[in-house]
Amino acid sequence: MSLPPIVSVTLQGVVLSATSNLLAQALTSFRDDKPFVVDWVPVVQFIIWTIVNTPPNYLWQDFLESTFPAYHAAPTTAAIEKAARSDDAALDKAAARSALVEPKLNIRNTLTKTLLDQTAGAAVNTFLFALFMNGLKAAMRRPAGLDSPAQSAAFLASGAAIDYARVDWRAVLAQVRREFVPIITAGWRLWPAVSLVNFAFVKTVPMRNLVGGLAGVGWGIYMSLFAAE
Repeated sequence: MSLPPIVSVTLQGVVLSATSNLLAQALTSFRDDKPFVVDWVPVVQFIIWTIVNTPPNYLWQDFLESTFPAYHAAPTTAAIEKAARSDDAALDKAAARSALVEPKLNIRNTLTKTLLDQTAGAAVNTFLFALFMNGLKAAMRRPAGLDSPAQSAAFLASGAAIDYARVDWRAVLAQVRREFVPIITAGWRLWPAVSLVNFAFVKTVPMRNLVGGLAGVGWGIYMSLFAAE
């Protein structure tokens, strides 16, 4: 039995998110000329964020597509020519072959979706990312000495890795305010183009999420480096 699309998309997102974080760690090690040692704590943080964030984003994309369909049925050029000649027999044959109409890109809807996605959608996503990640990092106050993959994995498996009682939410919100503009402006260098290509050329929401996820590997590397600062 196949998984529901929203579940498949979330699982894809988890794999891509973990991949981007590991690549970010590798790049950081290379940049700093240090041995590459996997730290599972940020990997798990980004996986948790992906699990929380992907389903509502999938529903948001589904809402945009159902409200502003990318394609509408339009008469084919051949059908218009036959109609102009009042060629009823040819029109009947075309109708039998389902050749009277074809999907046509709705440019207005595509631009509307891109605008909404990159304003309202981007603002909400940026705020929630900064709030969630800063809150989670504060709740996962790691002890000193997690210098190996086994040690970071043991910390995560200890049952005491996450404690939201530790979080100073005023400090978290102050950090969110500092990070919001840098994150959203950085995103505008990438995501408007991805959204426009997705809405114009990719016809299904699951495939759009996959394309966005692949583009998001690069974005995830950037965000992993940003979150590590």
